[in-house]
Amino acid sequence: MVANELAAELQQIIERIRPFQEQAVIEAKAHSDQLTKPTGSLGKLEEIAFRLAGISGSLWPDLSRKAVVVMAGDHGVCEEGVSAYPQEVTPQMVLNFLSGGAAVNVLARQAGADVYCVDIGVNAELEHPGLISRKVVRGTANMAKQPAMSREEALRAIMAGVQVANELAEKGYRLFATGEMGIGNTTPSAALTTVLTGLAPELSVGRGTGINDESWRHKIEVVKRAIAVNKPNASDPLDVLAKVGGAEIAGLAGFIIGAAANGCPVVVDGFISSVAALVAVRLAEQAKPYLFASHLSQEQGHAVVLESMGLSPMIQLDMRLGEGTGAVLCFHFVDAALKLMQEMATFSSAGVSRE
Repeated sequence: MVANELAAELQQIIERIRPFQEQAVIEAKAHSDQLTKPTGSLGKLEEIAFRLAGISGSLWPDLSRKAVVVMAGDHGVCEEGVSAYPQEVTPQMVLNFLSGGAAVNVLARQAGADVYCVDIGVNAELEHPGLISRKVVRGTANMAKQPAMSREEALRAIMAGVQVANELAEKGYRLFATGEMGIGNTTPSAALTTVLTGLAPELSVGRGTGINDESWRHKIEVVKRAIAVNKPNASDPLDVLAKVGGAEIAGLAGFIIGAAANGCPVVVDGFISSVAALVAVRLAEQAKPYLFASHLSQEQGHAVVLESMGLSPMIQLDMRLGEGTGAVLCFHFVDAALKLMQEMATFSSAGVSRE
């Protein structure tokens, strides 16, 4: 009954997502064509600006309040030896985020964004005044032996993400980036990719934290075993998420849906964040126009995940850190796109001939 109630509540949130405003895009393109440049010469920067107009329904939205949300959770599948790092690193890194010492903190400061860290499934008791505590599980179960989560736990994690999005939107944030922390989380991400896109495990499983060839082959077998044991239903994204997913992945999926319901665009980070976005889109197709892909990571399944959503990354810097680093880096491109549209002179105002 609780799961049904949560599903009904989630559906209500999804129905709040406003349709993409095509008329605003037409107006944005008309304005861009009047600027002192050849038509379309700013490439993806123009596309970003047009899509932001379609999301907001206005020229040009104020996205100066920016935040990156880092969801943290542990994974029982680490028992299978799929990561080069021990699970204890997850809570240690959470505290690093909260003290401002991680890569995402550095890049967020540079971009004028705030970092929020959410404990949604860390297998440790964490206390810090800056921590957003929304713990649903103390780490997932080992998906190679049983479902990672129950359907109710997956829904609770999704709704926790929605709640965080609501709270930050109420504080005035209008542009978000997704980040994550969880040792072993490329393994459930690969399993989700395989089930939701049909990509073979040999192509969805990557090197994660930098494992060697032998460990990589073992990781592939773990993903295959998890899928065989749990038999997730590809047509039911909640079933897939619960059986071979993770709490932080569910939380990010909910956060994306919640952000879209609040009319806020989301810049998606790398492989794990993109898999969360794919889950969000499978649950709420209406959320897709609100998503911007930041970068193409070194995880080999990432490109297929983005392609399945029709997203094209802004940059490719061979990054594979996670945390939201690539997404926060791309805040600069969003700012640039809006500044160009707002501050460039038109042909008429500058007295420049178009002939």
